[in-house]
Amino acid sequence: MTELSLVVPVYNEEKAIPPYLETVRKILREVTEDYEIIFAMDPSSDRTEEIITRENASDPRIKLLRFSRRFGQPAAVWGGLKYSSGRAVIVMDVDMQDPPEVIPEMVRIWREGEYKVVIPQRRTRSGDNPVKRLVAWCAYWFINKTATVEIPRNAGDFRLLDRLVVDELLKLKETNAFLKGLTAVVGYKYRLVPFDRKPRSAGTGKYFFTGGIFIGFNGVIAFSGALLRLMTVAGFVMAGLALLCALGLIVGKVSGWYRFDAGIATLGVLLLFLTGCQFVGMGILGAYIGRIYEETKSRPIFIVDKAVGFPEAKGA
Repeated sequence: MTELSLVVPVYNEEKAIPPYLETVRKILREVTEDYEIIFAMDPSSDRTEEIITRENASDPRIKLLRFSRRFGQPAAVWGGLKYSSGRAVIVMDVDMQDPPEVIPEMVRIWREGEYKVVIPQRRTRSGDNPVKRLVAWCAYWFINKTATVEIPRNAGDFRLLDRLVVDELLKLKETNAFLKGLTAVVGYKYRLVPFDRKPRSAGTGKYFFTGGIFIGFNGVIAFSGALLRLMTVAGFVMAGLALLCALGLIVGKVSGWYRFDAGIATLGVLLLFLTGCQFVGMGILGAYIGRIYEETKSRPIFIVDKAVGFPEAKGA
């Protein structure tokens, strides 16, 4: 067993990998020589695989997992955790928006033995546009207001996990690997380490706006039934509004100030509004049912097509 594993999900990152390795190797020398860097790669169309394989030839501590298809970033992280052998595992991105300079402090806190999880927390997000920052703030606010576990704000998947925590995570059977939430589910004492988020070092982001919304929505569905309860509340509110409108129509008709042709327009707007609310409710209900459907199928989170630098294959 090595002391430290780095799990780095990648997809079409040929420009980002060389500067990342140059930086992280220098920093790891201050921490330990007993480490491994696992690149968990969805099949890429550029030279990402070639670069990692070449690095492995000169340094066996650099390892590669190539999946059979694009499973996505959360699944890639899960695959890296499954194949890691470190007594501590750090999950981070290759673009260095998760700054490697924080690693020595994370390892120092872990070595003290009090904390099993060390989570860097963004103090600033200069690498993100205002819309993305707003969406992230709203997502963390809603999840923490409704979830059954506490998920630290402004903290991504960048974190250090003790082997005990990793082993407990891998026992979970959920097919949607929302690491931020699942880390909170298994518990253990954690420490936050503030840092400033920087722009990407190279390449372009593969984690687009819609992808962030999807993963955030997945987190809400996985850790809270609040949206289902919200449907019930919305139903009562809409029913109350409809009743008030009906009373208003009766009063207006009796008093003589209400015109019949205007009522047709009002009724049409009301019907459209209520129908829209019904479709929203059906969509939320469908999301929960779909999640149940996905979990009951128990499909593997990832399938490894090629493993470079590992002594033996492991299942998903």
